[in-house]
Amino acid sequence: MAGIFKAYDVRGIYPTELDETIARKIGQAFRNVLDEEDLANSNSVVVSRDMRPSSVPLAQALIEGLTAAGLDVIDIGLATTPMNYFAIGHLKTAGGAQVTASHNPAQYNGLKFSKHEARPVSGDHGIALLEKCVKNNDLPASTRQGTVSTADVAADYAQHVLSFLRRPAGTARRLKVVVDASNGMAVVDRDIWDALGLYLMPLYIELDVSFPNHEANPLKLENLRDLQAKVLASGADLGISCDGDFDRAAFIDERGEPVGSDLTTALIAGELLEREPGKHVTYDLRSSRAVAEWIREHGGVPVRERVGHSFIKATMRGNAGIFGGELAGHYYFRDNFYADCAILAVIEVLNLLWHSGKKMSELVAPLLRYAKSPETNFEVEDKAGKMRELAAAYPDGEIDWMDGITVQFPDWWFNVRPSNTEPLLRLVVEARTAADLDRHFAELVAKIGHPVDH
Repeated sequence: MAGIFKAYDVRGIYPTELDETIARKIGQAFRNVLDEEDLANSNSVVVSRDMRPSSVPLAQALIEGLTAAGLDVIDIGLATTPMNYFAIGHLKTAGGAQVTASHNPAQYNGLKFSKHEARPVSGDHGIALLEKCVKNNDLPASTRQGTVSTADVAADYAQHVLSFLRRPAGTARRLKVVVDASNGMAVVDRDIWDALGLYLMPLYIELDVSFPNHEANPLKLENLRDLQAKVLASGADLGISCDGDFDRAAFIDERGEPVGSDLTTALIAGELLEREPGKHVTYDLRSSRAVAEWIREHGGVPVRERVGHSFIKATMRGNAGIFGGELAGHYYFRDNFYADCAILAVIEVLNLLWHSGKKMSELVAPLLRYAKSPETNFEVEDKAGKMRELAAAYPDGEIDWMDGITVQFPDWWFNVRPSNTEPLLRLVVEARTAADLDRHFAELVAKIGHPVDH
């Protein structure tokens, strides 16, 4: 059980780290995470699962724990993580749980929890309490056995998602789009894909937990190679890479070039701000300076926030922000219970292509104002000490500690932050020119240590 309680979810190898006994205890302990506000209007929680064989027994064990604590369970079956979020909000339940390990290999599984209105359960906001309750066997008992019912929310979810579609009638070109489902849960949304009016070219659409073609992680360039090749070979307008539970997506332009998720955040923000000017848009602090500039240029209010869905969602709720995005490929929508939803990001990108009449590369071009490094990992024993060293090394920069250390200069900046899930420091650098980027990146590597590939 050691180490399975992460910053944003529960995750471990099945069955050596996470098994039915632990899942049952976690389900029972989840009652302690729900407060009076969560339970004010409902005693029910939503449970769903991904395609992993182990998800079936883990979901059953989880349900047994939830009902032992007196909670009523609505089982919606096989679902993407965004569909789970939708069901919680749509059915007005006290919360919910998705059984998934996202992009992790077949031997892994996990549990993602939410409270009412799909509010996140993470780190200090519930996961730590789950861990404490399970370790101490502090499991709530109930004189009432909870009930179990089933619900099919797929049609309602599809109707909700497709309400964001703004495809011009009649004259809109039929976009040619390659979708790499990564053998994951994006396949479950096939009816939605078919309703978008695309010339759809699916890639790796068989549900296969072994992920035989590549890891279901769109952030790694090596996982995009087949998609890039297909886009170029077919003359497609767009390529889309999906992660394992389909709460994240990455985009490839018509030239086969990856589009940074921070730049995608800016593009979608601009599209939404045209409809509702003056609204707040939240972005994570690893994003290019071009993101905040673009939001301002399109009449919005940019809000910089630390990395992590719990922080992004809380900030958006606090200022009624219309949209938020992270470098990791999560996109959050006010009109989707402030939850992340990859298919909604896809739809807004399609809306942009249709209404602008431009190619994806043409939409992105005005945002390519700076040279930026990918997020680079370093194994560092004393992470706090190393960040203090960096602060001392750049005394002339504007320093903040919102998430790790960020040091800003007029023509360049960097962020170094500790991983929430691994013993790593993560570095992002941005500069005016590629030459400046290379120079500053090299000097930072010399100060931090040798980069590692994980």
